[in-house]
Amino acid sequence: MTAVAPQAPGRLGVPIDPSQALRYLQALKEWLVTRRKELDALDAAIVASPHRAQLTRDMMLSMALWKACSDRYELLLVTFDSGRVGPAEQERLSSLIWGRLDATLDPSLVARAAGQRDPKAADSAGSGFAVSLPEACRLSDAMCGQLRTRLALEPDADRMAGRIKALRAQIDRLRDQVALEPASRQAEPRAQLDSLITRTEAITQRHSRGGDVGGLIGPVEIEAATMERDLIKGGVLRREAIGLSARAREQRADLEAREAALRQLVRRTVDSVAPAPKYAVPDVSALGEVPDTKPDLDTYLDRLAQVSQAMQVVQDAYSQALYERERVTARLTGQQDRARTLGVAEDADLTAITTLAQRVLERRPTPLPLVKSLLEAHEVCIDWLQIRTGTQPPAPTAADSTPGATAADSTPGASAAADTAAAANAANAAEAAEATEPAETPEAAEPIISAKQFSQRSTES
Repeated sequence: MTAVAPQAPGRLGVPIDPSQALRYLQALKEWLVTRRKELDALDAAIVASPHRAQLTRDMMLSMALWKACSDRYELLLVTFDSGRVGPAEQERLSSLIWGRLDATLDPSLVARAAGQRDPKAADSAGSGFAVSLPEACRLSDAMCGQLRTRLALEPDADRMAGRIKALRAQIDRLRDQVALEPASRQAEPRAQLDSLITRTEAITQRHSRGGDVGGLIGPVEIEAATMERDLIKGGVLRREAIGLSARAREQRADLEAREAALRQLVRRTVDSVAPAPKYAVPDVSALGEVPDTKPDLDTYLDRLAQVSQAMQVVQDAYSQALYERERVTARLTGQQDRARTLGVAEDADLTAITTLAQRVLERRPTPLPLVKSLLEAHEVCIDWLQIRTGTQPPAPTAADSTPGATAADSTPGASAAADTAAAANAANAAEAAEATEPAETPEAAEPIISAKQFSQRSTES
């Protein structure tokens, strides 16, 4: 007896009715038991067949599919728990039935069946069977039919009536699979299905008349099994492509929003800073529309990732330019505060540099190299005025250096030490001013030289 995969209830994301789940579990159990007996019989026939080397891989893959379906049945049985199911369990049953089954398959066994020895190839081979439980059952039916067909090349394995019945059932499944194909891609599989239907009907009529169809049914069974396998795999790839398409559209929308924001950032930077960076904002529309097929979607997602990286480079460059202008503005403010602290803010030279720096900063776009040079001159002028005037920053008081300290907490010894330090600082500043003043201002030495000459002349007279 040939097992036929049971019809699964519901669909992905829709809770399964307990009564439907019970009927499906019963039918699935019968299918698993019958399919196991078929596989054992096929295995024994393959061992005794002279074509054992050619059939072993398909047999291993059929065993792997049966094992994956059996493991998923055990999970369904535990989740069903004799009918004690609530809304959460009903949704879990739907996920177990219609979810991906590749995690249950043994990648090494699948790779061996496909003739691959590389571990990475094993992982990719296992991911290639990302099918649901109903699809795995139908795929097992197709592969068992293919094995029976290939073993039927031996005269003692010919059960023509059963093979014709299984072939007609497979044609019905192919009708359902072709109906699920997109309308734009139904022409080719529809023509192939019509050809299979015509040949199957001819075989059935010939067999009913008592004719020999042993040489006719084999190629039809192989072609039907191959077509069913390809349609199931195509359905899986379409579902994966739907997820990739949604992901690509989401990323594209995000990049379009980033593109608009970056163009505003570029305009603002070019209007505010000179020289501005010279990066072009990537044009998302140049990527074209989101494709439909999985290979094209993979390539499209890679290009979206490259555009995102390019946008990040543009954003970093132009944001850094704006930040640099804010930084030099803050630096000028800090140097002005320092000049006021030292009491040199009213110096004519320093005031002129400050006014020039502020006027250059107000330009649009602001020439940053010129502003930086003016700030360097501003800082050098403050340092020179500090040395010339001997002014020191005010020393921190005891209240400033010690949190919570008050005037009452200070001691006479501490006050004396502070006075001594202040006097030493004043003396050092005076010495520095005396040592620096003649070298910095030659005109200051003129009155001293004139006094000496005047004294000499007075003495001579």
